[in-house]
Amino acid sequence: MKRSYLTFLLLISIIGALQLSAQEPALSKQEAVNLALENNFGIQVARNQVEIADNNQSILNSGFLPVLSASAGASYNRDDSTIEFPGQFLENGDPRPDVIIDQAEAQRYDSGLTLDYTLFDGLGRFYNYKSLKEQYQLSELQARETIENTILQLLSVYFEVARLTENVYVFKQALEISKDRITRAEYAFEYGQNTKLDILNAQVDVTNDSINLLNAKQQLANTKRDLNVVLNQSLNEVFEVDTVVTFIPSLKLDEYVSQAKQNNVAILQTEKNLMINDYDIKVSRSGYLPNIGLTGSYGWNLNQSAASAFFPGVNNTTYNLNLGARLTWNLFDGGGTAVRVKNAKIAFKNQELLKKQVELEVDRDILNALDFYENRLNIYAIQEQNVITNENNFDRSREQFQLGRITSIEFRQAQINLLNALTNKNLAKYDAKLAELQLLQLTGQLLNVEL
Repeated sequence: MKRSYLTFLLLISIIGALQLSAQEPALSKQEAVNLALENNFGIQVARNQVEIADNNQSILNSGFLPVLSASAGASYNRDDSTIEFPGQFLENGDPRPDVIIDQAEAQRYDSGLTLDYTLFDGLGRFYNYKSLKEQYQLSELQARETIENTILQLLSVYFEVARLTENVYVFKQALEISKDRITRAEYAFEYGQNTKLDILNAQVDVTNDSINLLNAKQQLANTKRDLNVVLNQSLNEVFEVDTVVTFIPSLKLDEYVSQAKQNNVAILQTEKNLMINDYDIKVSRSGYLPNIGLTGSYGWNLNQSAASAFFPGVNNTTYNLNLGARLTWNLFDGGGTAVRVKNAKIAFKNQELLKKQVELEVDRDILNALDFYENRLNIYAIQEQNVITNENNFDRSREQFQLGRITSIEFRQAQINLLNALTNKNLAKYDAKLAELQLLQLTGQLLNVEL
């Protein structure tokens, strides 16, 4: 009866696992990368920064276009006045009467257009425009670095989900074996071939394996939520990941390593900064040269004045056109231009030193990553062989245990050894893959390879 009950529980658990697997859609590595590129917050911010740099490098921000401004104005004035003529008399001898002017209104309207255009500014805006182009390309490299870091983070979490998925399967297998031991121990006890102690030992092992399975499932659920955060999707999104891992051939990796200086994003950024510093020197030198510009204006004025005691009201309309040219040459600015040029040259030298430092650090990091990757591959190969050894040992131990030639404790130890070998192999496999990804990032190929 107990055997039937355990068999029923085992079938229920298998069916439930199959149903859960059927409900969860598969999420391939490439699909995960595409989702991250589309939804990840950090990548979206980086792309917005690139868009800002793109706006800055446009002709509208270059200073090459003229400045056209318009102005208009209107004024209204109303006066009430009394004009007296003390001591003045008319021809008939009467005092000259006062002149009273009420509601004397005057209006003034004006409008104009002013055009200002710089023909030559010592080539400052020319080199500044080139600098903005380089800054745009630098922002693209910075966005690429953000994308590479995000993809590396994404794949790290993705492969952790894959590792835990395989561990869950391993723990399920171990639990099934332990449950089968209970069934066999109960049969043997019924026929007097062992003691109650063997049943209790098997039940203890089932308990431990159940706890291990629950913990693995909890870790898997938590790590899937971590992956959903990177993908910027619902934390309750369910999926199954691809547990197949392939490694890039060593010849291809050697080719990537040989081209690292041409593709590494950190080195490329230092080169862009070096070009920007070079343009800064040239922009600073433009202060030594004159500025030549053109100005032009066109205006319209209407002045409507009220009548006064002595003059009639008038309407005065004026059209005005002005054209001019200017040349300004700052022959001496107190040494400010000279200081700016010197500082720009020092900044350029510092950038050259930084480039050499970055190149040296990248070479070191690549060599370290390459050694680390090869070491992980060797460990993975050893762990694969260790699994084969422990599988053979477990199969022999299970045969011996079923024949009653070894104890349940010895059989359990063989099972634990196999369990550890399988989980260690899973860990070694994904460690080796992550080491490969880090090497690909350093060589600038992370976004160019098939996952």
